[in-house]
Amino acid sequence: MKQYISPNLLQTAEQLRARIVALRPFPEETMKSLREYYRIGLTYSSNALEGNSLTESETKVVIEDGLTIEGKPLRDVYEAVGHAHAYDYIHTLAANKPLEEADIIELHRLFYEKIDGEKAGHYRGVPVFISGSRYAVSPPAKIEGDMKKFVKWFNDNEHKLSTPEFAALAHQKFVFIHPFIDGNGRVARLILNLALIRGEYTIALIPAILRHEYVQSLEMSHQNPQVFVDFITERIIATQMDLLRLLDDGGVKSKNGGVNDGNGGVNLEELIYDTIRNNPGMNAPALSVMLQKSLRTIQRYLKSLAEAGRVEFRGAPKNGGYHIL
Repeated sequence: MKQYISPNLLQTAEQLRARIVALRPFPEETMKSLREYYRIGLTYSSNALEGNSLTESETKVVIEDGLTIEGKPLRDVYEAVGHAHAYDYIHTLAANKPLEEADIIELHRLFYEKIDGEKAGHYRGVPVFISGSRYAVSPPAKIEGDMKKFVKWFNDNEHKLSTPEFAALAHQKFVFIHPFIDGNGRVARLILNLALIRGEYTIALIPAILRHEYVQSLEMSHQNPQVFVDFITERIIATQMDLLRLLDDGGVKSKNGGVNDGNGGVNLEELIYDTIRNNPGMNAPALSVMLQKSLRTIQRYLKSLAEAGRVEFRGAPKNGGYHIL
């Protein structure tokens, strides 16, 4: 079976996963607070990718306090509430239970019911076209059959592929079908994170600032799936590193009594190198956002890589970026 993931990225993701697993089981209150942390974070980031205007703090107020935000569209509020309900649902889909088509339909219903109750949880009956894409999605007559094939693929491959690759491909395959009239991106990212949870990984967040790279890699994956798989794996790694930092700052200790370092035991220089290799032309601020490290830290490692003759900066200072030598 062909592998659509860079070995170095997979190794890093697996190392970080092992570090996090070694810290388990978390105290009940810690587990509860982490689930709430990602409930807000995933809802905010996933909605922001689609143009939702709520800030992260506003998303928190809407979800936790049930309040509307003055001056913000009611639809944006409904998207936040609906996504939070759908997020809660993915935690009920146990890893030892095969995924069912009804589970995906329920995800969409929970997300979309306040926006349009008649279309929530129902496949679209009209053709749609994705702006900016050269590729067609499934026509209405094929959606039901394509979704049955997707669910079969999911259950057949969940334990054959590495979890990061499987989760990314599940997202890709679902969004290429585009079965619902709206909300397909949100459901695709919920399926992505469902696959990660079932594989004992953490939630993966895609910040809105990376929307262009996200959409571009998804479009390119029609020809080369590895482009999108590697992009998602980088987001998995960045979110894992952020979790390890949170646990370290919160005083969560490993079984041997130590605490995590800021990089989760990962060689950050090699991670930056791999990220540039998979995303040529990235500059220091973009790397800082993607890897969730301070700009000063990223610049220090870039200087080391440049002095070693492994990377070089090309282009003007404002719009140039780093490339592998």
